[in-house]
Amino acid sequence: MAVIVGVHGIGKYNYYLEASHSAAGAAEAMRLKWDRYLHTALGGETRAYFSEVAYFSHLLHEGEPGDARPARAAMEAPAQQVLADWARNLGVGEHVTGALKSFTGWLLDKLDGRSAAFAKLFAPEVAAYLTDQAKRERCRQVVADVIRRNRPKVLIAHSLGSVVAYETLWANPDLHVDLLVTLGSPLGMRNVVFERLLPAPINGRGERPKGVARWVNIADKDDIAAIPPDLRGSFTGVDVEELVNLDWIDFHTVEKYLGCPELDPHLRPFLA
Repeated sequence: MAVIVGVHGIGKYNYYLEASHSAAGAAEAMRLKWDRYLHTALGGETRAYFSEVAYFSHLLHEGEPGDARPARAAMEAPAQQVLADWARNLGVGEHVTGALKSFTGWLLDKLDGRSAAFAKLFAPEVAAYLTDQAKRERCRQVVADVIRRNRPKVLIAHSLGSVVAYETLWANPDLHVDLLVTLGSPLGMRNVVFERLLPAPINGRGERPKGVARWVNIADKDDIAAIPPDLRGSFTGVDVEELVNLDWIDFHTVEKYLGCPELDPHLRPFLA
């Protein structure tokens, strides 16, 4: 019996397009992939591990059906600010002056191809979530509905999904999970995510949501979304911190995170 719900990260709008603009179809396609990724790591008989993956990527995009671009006019300035602040966490461009637009253009040219591609996904989607309250509430509602419907023991949230899951659990005190696993989480990223969280951190610290019995954070030491990779410096209630070395190229993919050996012992007690 599946006991896990997933919450996806950035760059998943293509699932919506491939499912003919069906959020349910996108969620199911993603669930099947996440099951395969986890089965590869855990071995044994094939089974369904995930009850559902909460799908919200389409809510961060606007435009005509089939248009895969974020809303350029509305999101341009917030996305540029997120990109600039993210880059400063990497130590890139602290001393660059000039207009924000010029700086972010310079930055994308400076980054290597993989990092630039990541930034073009990360900045608009994170900005859409954090700066548009209507989108933010709709994303959180999707995650809350999936948790209520499935009543999972384990919630696995990747990338931006960890931010949505964290806020959802705080906003809905009736939701309870035995284990929250955050993978490649930007929750602690200063000047981008951390200070904008709801509820806001108090005296520079966030806190484990009340409905979470245990919180495990896993991050690749070189993951450019998980800055800093260690969340204990920013949050009270992180029970286990696992810093891993996934891959020098695929440092942020959910496939690599679900396949890492460090996840296994935390899930095994729920899969017996």
